[in-house]
Amino acid sequence: MSLATAQSARGPAKRRFRDTQIEMAHGAGGKASRRLIDGLIAPHFANPVLDAMADAARLPFGGATLATTADGFVVKPLQFPGGSIGELAVNGTLNDLAVSGAKPLALMATFILEAGLDVAVLEREIAAMATAAGRAGVPIVGGDTKVVEHGMADGMYVSTFGIGTVDARVRLDPESIRPGDRVLLSGPIGDHGITILLARGELALEADLRSDTRSVWPYVEALLELCAADIRWMRDPTRGGVATALNELIDGSPYGIALFEEALPVNDMVRGACELLGLDVLHIANEGQFLAVVAPGAEDAALATLRAMPGGERATCIGEVRTEPRARVLGVSSFGGTRVIDMLVGDPLPRIC
Repeated sequence: MSLATAQSARGPAKRRFRDTQIEMAHGAGGKASRRLIDGLIAPHFANPVLDAMADAARLPFGGATLATTADGFVVKPLQFPGGSIGELAVNGTLNDLAVSGAKPLALMATFILEAGLDVAVLEREIAAMATAAGRAGVPIVGGDTKVVEHGMADGMYVSTFGIGTVDARVRLDPESIRPGDRVLLSGPIGDHGITILLARGELALEADLRSDTRSVWPYVEALLELCAADIRWMRDPTRGGVATALNELIDGSPYGIALFEEALPVNDMVRGACELLGLDVLHIANEGQFLAVVAPGAEDAALATLRAMPGGERATCIGEVRTEPRARVLGVSSFGGTRVIDMLVGDPLPRIC
């Protein structure tokens, strides 16, 4: 998740950062991250582009609009079932562009390498990045490399920059949502976060899980071709999960979101791991799924389009925009029970991206 994703698109909130030191929770994508960005970082950099606080900054250029985004990846372990830090860095950056309605054009990458890193490990990750970028048809055109002392970087960190062109047919804006709009989800949630948690080897749990890391641009592109004018908002629910992304959407809004909890696509092993560990799957990170709010008349065609694509078979409607409760995400069970779903608090899954 980029700096922009930790805040509502309605501009900087008036919060003061009162913490006296930085903790791991400040990087988890939840409330602590938001306090840090809103209260300390954003006020110093305030400008109209930054104040929009989207997944990618939008910049007019000639007769087009460019989208740019930057991200850092510090995942541990470097390689995990279904992916690795290199593949994750490419896909994560492409996805921030995609959910901003932008066709990715090029990437840049910076490597922070720890002295003593096995060259074979570095080459493996470079190859993984090249493969992921090639699969997406997006070149990696430059970057930088630095080396730090042994013990200072967990092997390697990767920082990325991406640029794309915004589709002129789409106008993504949280303020455009209206009661009755549908909340769509592209597929199962929680796979990435739980995979990383288990791959760290710190828990006596075993499961045949794989990260969902992938580029979501093909799916977004299909929706743009189908119903660009009916798409209100999109987001990839990475750090902080679906709950945090939806809370950011309706922060300060006159509307709320009803989330149909039984409709959530969750793999059984992810659900079981969350129950055993006392985690809410709505707070678990994803790296290959996206949320979209669409006009009610576009729901059926949008889902049919996603479900017809390989990897999109479990796309579903998980909620709708309502007039009440204002600026809240309300989980609704099939029996009519409700619960308030808040943003992530704390840091249950360290170093997942």
